[in-house]
Amino acid sequence: MTKSTEEKSAPQKSKSGRFKVGDLAVYPAHGVGRIDAIESRVVNGEKHDFYIMKIIENNMVIMIPTSNVESVGLRDVIPEKEIPKIMDVMRAKRDMAIDNQTWNRRYREYMDKIKTGSLYEVAEVFRDLSLLKHTKDLSFGERKLYDTAYTLLIKELSMARKTDEKTVMAEIEALFVIPETEEKE
Repeated sequence: MTKSTEEKSAPQKSKSGRFKVGDLAVYPAHGVGRIDAIESRVVNGEKHDFYIMKIIENNMVIMIPTSNVESVGLRDVIPEKEIPKIMDVMRAKRDMAIDNQTWNRRYREYMDKIKTGSLYEVAEVFRDLSLLKHTKDLSFGERKLYDTAYTLLIKELSMARKTDEKTVMAEIEALFVIPETEEKE
């Protein structure tokens, strides 16, 4: 085995020590991915270390400078103990009136929340769009945001809980079942 092969197979850790090869991490608006490698590249005459991350949902590969982890919002998957708080966010505000602003203003606001990378913000977007969906049809853009938020939630919650996605889907969908008595009112 050559030295370069050994280096790639050993669990590499970046100089910052934040993530190592094989770790799961969350990239804002793209979701959970796995750090496949840590590579050095020369950019503009300077050597930089990069995380090579493959997004689990769609196999997209992203190169993230290890020095920019904080600024791009790369973070660990939420700990399992945080899941009840995420579920509480989705349960909250169920009796409040739905926001009556225009769909494009809502879209921008929701997109900004998704881009933060916070699963709490993503849960708010999903909750608000789920509730809005029960009162009227979502615009095309809102439907895409709804699907994005749903996918981000399902992937990260299933990874955090170490369970299959169908179980998490059923739990989330149960939060938004409207009893027949409420529908008739």
